Amino acid sequence: MTLDLNNNPRLGMGCWAIGGPFWAEDAPLGWGEVDDGESIRAIHAALDAGARYFDTASVYGAGHSEVVLGAALKGREDVVISTKIGNLFDAKSKQVTGNVATREEAVQEIEGCLRRLGRDHVDMIFLHLNEMTPEEAAPIFDALEAARSAGKIGSFGWSTDFPDSAAAYADWPGFTAVQHTMNLWVPASAVLATIEAHGLLSVNRMPMAMGVFSGKYTASTTLQPSDIRTNSFDWMEYFQGGQVVPEVLDMLESVKELLQTGGRSVAQGALGWIWAKSPNTCPIPGFRTVAQAEENARTLQFGPLPEAVMVEIEALVNRPPEGPPRAR
Repeated sequence: MTLDLNNNPRLGMGCWAIGGPFWAEDAPLGWGEVDDGESIRAIHAALDAGARYFDTASVYGAGHSEVVLGAALKGREDVVISTKIGNLFDAKSKQVTGNVATREEAVQEIEGCLRRLGRDHVDMIFLHLNEMTPEEAAPIFDALEAARSAGKIGSFGWSTDFPDSAAAYADWPGFTAVQHTMNLWVPASAVLATIEAHGLLSVNRMPMAMGVFSGKYTASTTLQPSDIRTNSFDWMEYFQGGQVVPEVLDMLESVKELLQTGGRSVAQGALGWIWAKSPNTCPIPGFRTVAQAEENARTLQFGPLPEAVMVEIEALVNRPPEGPPRAR
């Protein structure tokens, strides 16, 4: 299947967290320790609740997320899978070792994804290097187009928050979607407008603001040492040094009741907010447990937040003004 605007699954299940720990030297890049049995049960629970789209990446858990997802979906042909390439890693040490830069490296990465997923075809592969320039990305997209022509992938796209990157390959027949951050705190108006102008699908990572918009985190929440949210990377909008950014938590408190309109949970309301912003969107919330997977998938029963509620929310939120993406 081609993952595009005409085949918008509306909701995906993000598989970063089920990959388990991986590292850039001493900095954790995963979401803490995982139980593979629980991960597989959660994937099956999401299927039972109506989810049919799953997004992962080669680097998540240094390949482990793809392995777990492939095992859970073995024999299932009624699902859509996307993965991402761009980060080189060592599967044994769980260390990220660099970035894909050549066509040959991209070809090897594509083959590695198919092998770990246990499939001879995957519906979508995104380039995972947000800050790569369009010029630098050319050999990687050449490899993706060749894989599409060979029937190994259905389509391809870019995981990027830069509007110029979203537009750069939009006229390629196989380029059908852009994965980018979008949530209540980061509305992503500029990149979303570019995506819509080119008739692409907007796949929304971090729709829960790294978990904050689940409504389950407080200023005193303690995280595992192997959790990426204990870092203080510049790009992390919602956690710094293991603590929820107070302004994000305050904003959530101001709209929490509105997000629960119609019997939704806070998390389901946060996803409904994204759908109400554009019919082109497809949020991909993460999960680690059966309960999380079921809650996310059941959002499909509610649909977008009502327009009147959206107006009330926008009157209450206090987020920083949207500026251009950070410089490359």
